[in-house]
Amino acid sequence: MLNLNKESVLLIEKEEKKLSSIFDKINELEMINSKKVLDAFHKNNLSESDLIGTTGYGYNDIGRDKIESIYSDIFKCEDSLVRREFVSGSHALSISLSALLRPGDNFLIISGKTYDTLDEVIGIKPNPSSLKSYNINYKIIDLIDNDFDYETIKKSLTDIKLVYIQRSRGYSLRESLTIEKVEKVIKLVKSINKDIIIFVDNCYCEFVESTSVTEVGADIMVGSLIKNLGAGLCTHGAYVCGKKDLIRLVSERLYLPGEAKEVGPSIDANRMFLMGLFFAPSVVSSSLKSAILISKVMDTLGYRVSPKWDQNRCDIVNIVYLKNEENLINFTKLIQASGPVDASVVPIPSDMPGYTDKVIMASPSFTQGSSIEMSCDAPLRSPYALYIQGGLTYSFAKLALINVISNLKTHN
Repeated sequence: MLNLNKESVLLIEKEEKKLSSIFDKINELEMINSKKVLDAFHKNNLSESDLIGTTGYGYNDIGRDKIESIYSDIFKCEDSLVRREFVSGSHALSISLSALLRPGDNFLIISGKTYDTLDEVIGIKPNPSSLKSYNINYKIIDLIDNDFDYETIKKSLTDIKLVYIQRSRGYSLRESLTIEKVEKVIKLVKSINKDIIIFVDNCYCEFVESTSVTEVGADIMVGSLIKNLGAGLCTHGAYVCGKKDLIRLVSERLYLPGEAKEVGPSIDANRMFLMGLFFAPSVVSSSLKSAILISKVMDTLGYRVSPKWDQNRCDIVNIVYLKNEENLINFTKLIQASGPVDASVVPIPSDMPGYTDKVIMASPSFTQGSSIEMSCDAPLRSPYALYIQGGLTYSFAKLALINVISNLKTHN
């Protein structure tokens, strides 16, 4: 049972009233993205029979193929790969990089260090299966003041096959990257060498803005279906969108050369993928409102937050700096206790595959690791930044925040 005190309710409702104009803009964005989805469904003549999957090899899976055509229409790209075989966004990123790069190739990461889960994929940490172990080499260029280091990028493009951009912040403290910033750097790279592949990790960013990176020059875009586009309905899967020849290479790495997208049974995934996509604009809207409310209330209570409640957003993630380890752990426990599933479970810091520091995570969710559902996580290291995301419905996220504020005992 949630323990909500009246003082916390009144505080949050007072702060909520100050957000009405921002929420109105989010409602407008939801309508724009909802129309995109519905238009794509209509254009592709989605029918009830498309919800039925295939088994075995997955030949002639009309519903699966139609889903990928719908994704291509929404994101205005040549082709898409939307598959249940992807375990996570990181898995899709790994498969895609392995498909597009060959021994002797060099690639440039221009958004600073990637997610911790990619350390062993790239070769930042040693692994006999890493890209580096196959003589595929990388260079990382850090951001400057939350924007690309254009001068260093310009000087570093010689003998580069692929430029990698991670839009969301991961476990770094920098801001996420807007469409405008991504478009500007793509134009710079393409003006120097139009053949360089622009590769964008778009996790957490889908439907947060009205434009996609594939509309501003990205050659390939990758994301997870247990985040924004799955809307809490997808239990697994990821997508890759972009140029047709690149999508074929990725599909051949996922399956086998020669058969590519023609195989891969959807089994029971078609209905789930389509319903998730249909609800995604609304659920992303709820997640954005939830993040902004949390940012506003925690800012009012004297905590540093990023982004601030009145900043433009390009993903669903919000940082709250909780000052010390004890506050961080207490806040995480209260988020867990506020959720619909496993609310009685007490999170404890522990080692996680792919992460350097111990991590504490609250994920009281219907799908394991789903970060479109109300959840939070953090590495146990200074400055004790807690990464909060999700909220399938705004009302449940608001209840979670009231519970946290009612029961959080903080230590300076």
